[in-house]
Amino acid sequence: MKSIVALIKTLRIYQWTKNFLVFAALIFAGELMNLEAIQLSIIAFFSFCFSASSAYILNDIIDIEKDRLHPEKSRRPIPSGEVSIPMASFLTTALAVVSLALGYTLGIKFIAILLVYVFLTVSYSLLWKKFFLVDVLVLAMGFVTRATAGAVAINVIFSHWLIVCTLFLALFLGLGKRRSELLLLKEDAENHRSVLVFYTIEYLDQLLLIVSGGALITFTIYTCSPEVIVRLHTDKLYLSLPFVIYGLFRYLYLVRYQGEGSDPSKLLLSDKPIVLCVILWALTNIGIIYGEKIFFSFHL
Repeated sequence: MKSIVALIKTLRIYQWTKNFLVFAALIFAGELMNLEAIQLSIIAFFSFCFSASSAYILNDIIDIEKDRLHPEKSRRPIPSGEVSIPMASFLTTALAVVSLALGYTLGIKFIAILLVYVFLTVSYSLLWKKFFLVDVLVLAMGFVTRATAGAVAINVIFSHWLIVCTLFLALFLGLGKRRSELLLLKEDAENHRSVLVFYTIEYLDQLLLIVSGGALITFTIYTCSPEVIVRLHTDKLYLSLPFVIYGLFRYLYLVRYQGEGSDPSKLLLSDKPIVLCVILWALTNIGIIYGEKIFFSFHL
């Protein structure tokens, strides 16, 4: 039983929250009431989940020695020895195969984007994480592929502004992670992740302000974009901006003044104000985009 729990832990299922980006296209393309589109999005979601877990395990195998020196990562199943390297190797391969099999059902375009994501994650583990600034850019592009894949899976147009906003938001999370790593590891930072020697708290604080502003501005432009207004038949998406502003400000506070952010997925799930903010933001957008359709569906 203990070994099964350890194997499940290696999947880092809580990290699957990142893959909810796949559903962004479903919501913002006006397809949320399309049953077939929902089914395709769910398949895309699990395809990325299995691919992501495969990448996490591969990264744990590659970084096993460095992770054993990390105060938090040393407790993971692979660095701690709960899961052997042969078992981890088998599991990462099996997950990759299942991911590709699910992706195949969604068509060649989706497979192409999924393979780009796989390339980004594997090459990051092997190469890009050693390069200053390139490391966070590659991580951010992984988020962009998720959002793009969601649109390709259901064959809809995804606004360029929303994709750019996703890039800025992903950079925001990635830079916050680097800042927290510097605070947590201190003088041992370089031994765990060599690229950290090039970062400083002051520099990261400046970058965080830039990318958070970029995320806010691009989402604002998206809500007011003429093409979006025409496509969704509403000019009221800007009403969800207060939640975006609060979420960014809250996360920035947690990163800069509480030393949080070393694991963005855990933080986004554990901080109740942010969780509530995200839920209200999603419900507000769904209400604005689908409110009229839902109203009439209940009165027919």
